[in-house]
Amino acid sequence: MTTKAVEVFEKEFPALARQFSLKPFQEKVINQVISNGSTLAVMPTGGGKSLIYWVGAKALKGTCLVVSPLIALIDEQAEKLTASGCNVLAIHGGMGASEQIKQLKAFAKGESNPDFIFVSPERMSTDGFFEYCISLQKDKIKLVVIDEVHCISQWGFDFRPFYKHIPTFLESVFENQRPKVLGLTATINPRELIDVTNDFQINKQSILKDDVLLRFDIDLKVEKLTNEDEKRERIWEIIDDHKTEKVLVYLYRKYHKGGVEDLCEVANQKGFNALSFHGDMTSSERQRIISEYREGSTNLVFATNAFGMGIDIPNIRVVIHFMLPESIEQYYQEIGRAGRDQKGATAYMLYSNKNVQVRKTHFIDKSFPNQDELKHLFTKATNNEVGRKTLQYFSEEELQSALPYFLNCNAISIDGKGFTNLKVFKSNSNSRLKEIVDSSKTGMVIPVLARSENAGLSCKEFFNITYKALVDEQATLSKNLDKCLLIKATEAELTTEQIENINKETARKKEYKHNLLDYLVYLLDNFDSSQSLHQEIGRYLGVNKHLLGKIHKTENGIWVRSKSEVIIANILYRSAIDFQYEEKLYYNESQWKEPDFTIRHNGKTWFWEHLGLLGDEQYNENWQEKKQIFKDLGVFDNVITTTESAVLSDKANDLIKKIKTGEQSQQKEHQPVKTKRS
Repeated sequence: MTTKAVEVFEKEFPALARQFSLKPFQEKVINQVISNGSTLAVMPTGGGKSLIYWVGAKALKGTCLVVSPLIALIDEQAEKLTASGCNVLAIHGGMGASEQIKQLKAFAKGESNPDFIFVSPERMSTDGFFEYCISLQKDKIKLVVIDEVHCISQWGFDFRPFYKHIPTFLESVFENQRPKVLGLTATINPRELIDVTNDFQINKQSILKDDVLLRFDIDLKVEKLTNEDEKRERIWEIIDDHKTEKVLVYLYRKYHKGGVEDLCEVANQKGFNALSFHGDMTSSERQRIISEYREGSTNLVFATNAFGMGIDIPNIRVVIHFMLPESIEQYYQEIGRAGRDQKGATAYMLYSNKNVQVRKTHFIDKSFPNQDELKHLFTKATNNEVGRKTLQYFSEEELQSALPYFLNCNAISIDGKGFTNLKVFKSNSNSRLKEIVDSSKTGMVIPVLARSENAGLSCKEFFNITYKALVDEQATLSKNLDKCLLIKATEAELTTEQIENINKETARKKEYKHNLLDYLVYLLDNFDSSQSLHQEIGRYLGVNKHLLGKIHKTENGIWVRSKSEVIIANILYRSAIDFQYEEKLYYNESQWKEPDFTIRHNGKTWFWEHLGLLGDEQYNENWQEKKQIFKDLGVFDNVITTTESAVLSDKANDLIKKIKTGEQSQQKEHQPVKTKRS
């Protein structure tokens, strides 16, 4: 049966639909969003997240607001959607300020009707004009997409303070009439899940996890070494072994010995063609390195975790961790950079006992501000004065990380999003704006807000007067608006109680992060095999235990439990026969069994069971139960069985010939082998 998701995909993206079909999980998420509302989708890297919201948005019609963390990712998506015939508005720093205002005004006035509006969390959090324009056309917004939604959680390694402002934006613009929200991520732990579902009002029934979250196609190798010298010697051996392949080395130190720049320099001295990549580089420098790496002019990159979200290079064959990541999530997300072309990859983890302690003391602990730093940053934000201040949030990186602590202990509140100087307005016909601008010699916003005639206005109402004049063409700008947050300090200095509350909060988070690292190290110390490590990670990430055994990939991209099932699936695929693996077969309203393969051909349905463990007592009992259910449902004549055999391929091909000719099953029932209880 064709679902709504498939119908919309084929209608709205016909060129893509001719090339491939929606994956079952993509289809499931799209239909969930259409029918049931706000949804969180957890799926593996390279699983096709973008197509989910493309199709979902077109099904809901109206405009889709997409929050995406990187300019490069926004531009890539905008380009692809435009090529597919969609009207796209991408608002970010790469677009000139006057052009941004022009495009947003056109949307606010209903002169343009984009299918998709892309925006960064930073823009959403600080740009009052953007918020005002969206609010004028809020009824057109049918879907809000939050990409990399795990970044909202203060407990995660990838926490980004700007993400925390997204729910505030939604509440401010849409109040109690929020559009549907779709959150997308590849890795999320149970603690982060709570943050996401609470902040975006997503119920438990709307959390969808792909059956194939784990990347068994990446061969995990773990090597515990005695010291740094041994580790450095080993990394050059590995790089030399893979010198003809794309290799990515993760570190978490930019400079000094053993950092990104140091190892890159040594690599080049050794004759490798290497580049370094980290957050201190300009955006254009990073884009150049990504381009050279993608095109193959270099095949070795030493990087911090700045090399992460939004970078999609399909043929990275090797990832090496030369330093410990801080959690399972970070480790799994970073190895997920490899093998995105579905052709397999290898991930090496090199570590020593010393690395564990260094990670805790020099990285985790130092990521939290101490008491002196907190006092200094509070002074920087408030000038130790009670009342309103403007905060140039973008230019104050230290304050970005400290502000959440000040908000949580109620030392500071955010009054609004605006700008600092009213004199940039050239008022043409808006008398109220002219009156506001003329009331101040300097034009600075804070003194004007403090005037008695403006006492009844909230910050939002005050700034909306200026934004309305712009949209209505009643005012123009002499230069671009700056963007700032208006904050209100409740204290001249942090009180003893507030400092204690912050210290308790940071202590909880330090302990939590230490525990995350300890659990990662526990898994590494007890490494047994690549398969078992993937499965342990899956258990931690909440993968259904029933799915942990799907460890073998077939030619059509599905995962099955045994190599024999790979043989059967591949032969079915090559024979162009429609089949599903472990599709539920209900025998009453709430109970089902899962035949290994459900096959539909020429209007007939067959059930193929591969009896790989006959002889095991529990397995025998399960097969007898399943067989009886087939009989009760009246479908046993259409059940095909195979057993472990050196000639399984021949047997499978013979059975497929019977399927194609429509023969009834003439095989003998396989009787279980009697076994004794041990």
